[in-house]
Amino acid sequence: MQIGMMGLGRMGANMVRRLMRGGHECVVYDINPASVADLVKDGAVGAAALEEFIGKLARPRTVWLMLPAAITNRVVEQVAALLEPGDIIVDGGNSHYHDAVDQAVRLQARGLSFVDVGTSGGVWGLERGYCLMIGGPDAAVKHLEPIFATLAPGAGAGSAEGGDLGTAPLGYLHCGPSGAGHFVKMVHNGIEYGVMAAYAEGMNILKQANAGSEHRDADAETSPLAQPQYYRFDIDLPAVAEVWRHGSVIGSWLLDLTAGALKADPALAQFGGRVSDSGEGRWTLKAAIDTGVPAPVLSSALFSRLTSQGESEFADKLLSAMRYAFGGHVEKPKA
Repeated sequence: MQIGMMGLGRMGANMVRRLMRGGHECVVYDINPASVADLVKDGAVGAAALEEFIGKLARPRTVWLMLPAAITNRVVEQVAALLEPGDIIVDGGNSHYHDAVDQAVRLQARGLSFVDVGTSGGVWGLERGYCLMIGGPDAAVKHLEPIFATLAPGAGAGSAEGGDLGTAPLGYLHCGPSGAGHFVKMVHNGIEYGVMAAYAEGMNILKQANAGSEHRDADAETSPLAQPQYYRFDIDLPAVAEVWRHGSVIGSWLLDLTAGALKADPALAQFGGRVSDSGEGRWTLKAAIDTGVPAPVLSSALFSRLTSQGESEFADKLLSAMRYAFGGHVEKPKA
């Protein structure tokens, strides 16, 4: 089957490679000519301009976009202007599900189908496959099923039996009409924030398990450690992460990656600790508020990321100013 892929970044390029390995013909385009050239070497059909890209696709055309959410709507309009009734646009990026709902309505009026595909798999997807959460009209989704089946991990990749759940055990699922795929992926990423935060916080507690053996200032600005004898463990974090990978109920692919990171650099010296958020966590909380669903873990994980980005700096300074004002407390320098 032929498909056009626009946006050849970390995920888009490897998705093309996986599709070509599965026997599909891929026409590719990116604003970076080097990205196109790399995939042409691997067997893709390259294009140097958007018009050329669309012109190399056979009808009914399918254009799959793997772009940042900030530019996706604009590019969808540019692509749609070059397509004809019966063609399909797929958005595989992390766009807001509202945009997918609205785009589908606009494009349907022009005879075009819009399919939103929440795509998870990261830089490992080329070998492991991609988990695909799909929204869109039935006919378009059915037409693209060979593409989805090739990108997905396939049978046997999960940790438990899927039962009578259609294509879900294969790693792809038609979740509902346009917008449903991005909605499910949005919540998926909100959960991801929470799971990552839990691992990070737990490991940080283990890291501090030797606090009772360390010097602690005895002054009004230092909280005392009441029973230091209970905190004299020198925990090997890489080893703990590794043992949890084998038979533990908290085992996961994220734990596998965590163990690998700690093994390579136990002090994580190459990282500064600034954790970005690309929007999905915020959107998940907005949906939780709109529907009245409590989500304290996911909200805490998001706010932790915002703190890591320095967004709490002014509040922290104000707290320090208040302590100084009412008690004359002078800030202790960071260790």
